[in-house]
Amino acid sequence: MPDLILDQFEAVRVLSADTAEERNALLERVAGKGRVEQDMVEQLSHHRVLVRPDRFEEAHGLLFRSLEVLHRNGTRGAAMPRLGPLVPVARWLVQQVTRWVVRTHERRIIDDVCNLYALREAASDWSTREHRMLRRCRIDAVRVRDELAGNPLGVPAFLVGGAFLTTIVSTLQSLAGAALSSTLGSAAFAVVLVAFLAALSWVALYSAGVARHRIRLSTDTPAQALWETIGNAGDPPRDRSFDFAVYAIVLLVLSWVVIPLGIWLAIRA
Repeated sequence: MPDLILDQFEAVRVLSADTAEERNALLERVAGKGRVEQDMVEQLSHHRVLVRPDRFEEAHGLLFRSLEVLHRNGTRGAAMPRLGPLVPVARWLVQQVTRWVVRTHERRIIDDVCNLYALREAASDWSTREHRMLRRCRIDAVRVRDELAGNPLGVPAFLVGGAFLTTIVSTLQSLAGAALSSTLGSAAFAVVLVAFLAALSWVALYSAGVARHRIRLSTDTPAQALWETIGNAGDPPRDRSFDFAVYAIVLLVLSWVVIPLGIWLAIRA
């Protein structure tokens, strides 16, 4: 509580500051200093555009070679557990989610590489070897980014469009309304919904594992090596596989706890 009161006083002082310099100083004092600010100061203290120029082009080539391997193999169908007749459907769903995670990660790596190269190139002296290397590698990276631009999903665009999804949602709402009008229908709806969310949870978790394994095998080490040769650039981008694992856990909790409890309360009401 005392900290909150002090923050309110600081807010009043910010509004009543006479100069921009005083206002900025007060704002920075309110926010404090964290790990991000320490990293910024550390990175600003180093002025070399390339820490290891002798290894930069080699690391650049290795990263884009690993991206080629990931692009070719990262979205292929994964080995499936024994699911009986559901194997084809499960394989297709896992492949689509894996494709989205892999393609999104490819884009993010290439975008970050292009931005990093452009900024370091702009910060380097035109007469230096580092500037020439960064310029050549940036042109390569931009060309690859343009070539790989496209839909990260392996389904037609109209299937994920607004009109199609609106129709699906409307149909599901109608079915749910009809099911919840009776006790037996509510119970059947609960069972179907729990099974559906549990299946989605499994697909998300399994796809996240497949994508993480393939990305680790291909791009993790080359990306880290490139960032180290550039130096003082933070960490390479991470993929979204962990996010999908979190989504899977949330869906699992919903399927086993929240939805049955909500439908039970609705029936009792």
